[in-house]
Amino acid sequence: MSQRVYDTVRNAIVQLQLRPGHLLSEAELARHMGVSRQPVREAFIKLAEAGLVEVRPQRGTFVKLISIREVQNSRFIREAIELAVVRKAAEKIKPSGIAELRELVAAQRVALAGKLIDFMRLDDDFHCAIAAHGGVEHAWRHIVSLKAQLDRVRFLGFPQATPRPQVIAQHTAVVDALERNDDDGAVSTMHLHLNELAPSLPKLAEEHADLFAEE
Repeated sequence: MSQRVYDTVRNAIVQLQLRPGHLLSEAELARHMGVSRQPVREAFIKLAEAGLVEVRPQRGTFVKLISIREVQNSRFIREAIELAVVRKAAEKIKPSGIAELRELVAAQRVALAGKLIDFMRLDDDFHCAIAAHGGVEHAWRHIVSLKAQLDRVRFLGFPQATPRPQVIAQHTAVVDALERNDDDGAVSTMHLHLNELAPSLPKLAEEHADLFAEE
């Protein structure tokens, strides 16, 4: 039960439906989800451990402001893992894997004009599939557990920081390199892809100063 509450609130925070600085009500959330306060309390503890909420004594539990330092750390760790993942995939991927990745890119192309959440979900599916075809699917699970801070900025920065057609072009280039078993090419393209958002961070923090922590 607490996992369902955790997933629901985490997704709402990552997708900015619950904005940084928002006061969370344990009682209100319990009523909304039709659960007792205990699973909500347990979910809040996990969310605090994930760096998404903070408890302010005598004030309550708040959605944590975005930390540029934490975003940069998240991006650094994700890149270190995922570049190794894509290199492994270039060695092991089969034609059926290439076909699946191309289907996911095609689905993203269809989703160009749709909701951002659907496009982002397909983006995650693409990266997850690369890990699976590299035989290191557990690596993607680890990435998911640490990239929440980065995802908040991704939702905030789309589409200005990285236009959707550009994402599709980069995904296509990654698949092309994997099909050639070109590990260096796949790593180089993935590196570019994962760093698209970095130059936009200072501007995003300036434009949305109320959502970012002072550091």
